[in-house]
Amino acid sequence: MDTEKMMAKGICDRIGTEESFIKYQKAGESAKKTPRAIPNHVQAFRLVTQALLDGETGVISSLSEISAVGHRIAQGGSLFRQSVLVTDEVLRGIQSLIPLAPLHNKPEADAVLACREVFGRKMPQCVVFDTSFHATMPEKAYLYAIPYEYYEKYKIRRYGFHGTSHRYVSHHCAKLMNCPLEDLKMITCHIGNGSSIAAIQYGKVVDTSMGLTPLDGF
Repeated sequence: MDTEKMMAKGICDRIGTEESFIKYQKAGESAKKTPRAIPNHVQAFRLVTQALLDGETGVISSLSEISAVGHRIAQGGSLFRQSVLVTDEVLRGIQSLIPLAPLHNKPEADAVLACREVFGRKMPQCVVFDTSFHATMPEKAYLYAIPYEYYEKYKIRRYGFHGTSHRYVSHHCAKLMNCPLEDLKMITCHIGNGSSIAAIQYGKVVDTSMGLTPLDGF
């Protein structure tokens, strides 16, 4: 990523409400927030493509210039321990985890389906899970002090979140220290809309402050 540059960024927010809007910013220019009716994720993707193709603010001349689409998914459960390309099976897996993260996985699965509708099934889609970096936690770290049957029946356990951030911070820290990540023990901190810490030993997470849902943290 060090040799790549951002061309544009933006967000469609408050989807499905009267306060929905799109915020778009071309590199080197000021962000522009525009109230728009965005009833669903399909319309959100259409607005995004319109912004990217716009004669004044756009950064591409054809959708064929887009090689792939990436998605950040909050909850990967025990099913997904790494990033994967979207298939029908992967999509069903994401949807099966909606009970563990109803506010996150449902709209994220909708976004994958919307992307298929706008770009077609041939467009490669990659999903990156917030929980996958924490998949190396030992059982003593991820189990709660509650009856074990709750874990067996309902998958209630510590999953950890902000994994993409903790992964980046750990690798960047090792780079700054000019030391192999596999030789380090560190505490990484994520401070953003939510906050959390993770204990990383020799490149693998051994504990984190986030639990079953993204509501935990500090």
